[in-house]
Amino acid sequence: MSQAAACHVLSAGFSFHRKPFHMSQSEGIKNYLLRLQTEGRSRALIDGVISPVESGDLMLFAPNDPYYLIIDKENYPVGKPRIESGDYHIFCGGEWVEEWWKRTSRPSRISIPLSDGFLGLFRQLVLEQRRLSDFSPEISGCYLQILCMEIDRIISDKPAISPKSYLASRMKQYVEEHAAFPFRLEDVAAHVDISVSRAVHLFKDSFGTSIVKYVNDVRLEMARERITFSPMPLEHVAETCGFANYTYFHRIFRNRFGMSPKEFRVFSRERI
Repeated sequence: MSQAAACHVLSAGFSFHRKPFHMSQSEGIKNYLLRLQTEGRSRALIDGVISPVESGDLMLFAPNDPYYLIIDKENYPVGKPRIESGDYHIFCGGEWVEEWWKRTSRPSRISIPLSDGFLGLFRQLVLEQRRLSDFSPEISGCYLQILCMEIDRIISDKPAISPKSYLASRMKQYVEEHAAFPFRLEDVAAHVDISVSRAVHLFKDSFGTSIVKYVNDVRLEMARERITFSPMPLEHVAETCGFANYTYFHRIFRNRFGMSPKEFRVFSRERI
């Protein structure tokens, strides 16, 4: 049996919740589960404790692990008008996955940078599972192997966090959590109790991009997911992803992806 054949993607999907949602499997899940929180917040049972799950948190579950997932208003601070939680989830199994799981000890929850490359692996697995023709379990298995090995590389590459890096990471997390809502640079700086000028320079030094550009990058990624996987009207997509008006959203979306939101929706659905 080949390595890819022994690496099975049983199901792969993307979920977006705007209403309360609860899932409880106290008897334990049947397969391995990789769940990546991409937007908003949720709560889950992690190491025996119901804990908050933030955008960028990757959770790893083995067969027979109990699974509790809660999405409700308690996840969000006072004043938030909406519940919003998005996640990728991959159920998998096979000899290769079992060997990978036993290879080293990993934390149940890992904070992962939501880079295009890492998100792209989840996205590609979902697209492969949704193919109506020419579906290849071997290709899905290979993508899953790459994802698992990338997880290990991210874990091994995690550096010790300095005080400056900690502040920058907290600002980055604030942007990711609040991207769907209007906010100012002053709000980002106040979150870590530093001046706006220091926040701007610290963020740029840490991540090589400005806060404003990163906000737009996060919002555009949110919009791309919703355009691809939801029937939401494009104007509503722009609004729920934090853009003040559709004209501005249309312009920067075309600049980023080389086509209009409408053209991208047609293009993406032809590929699914």
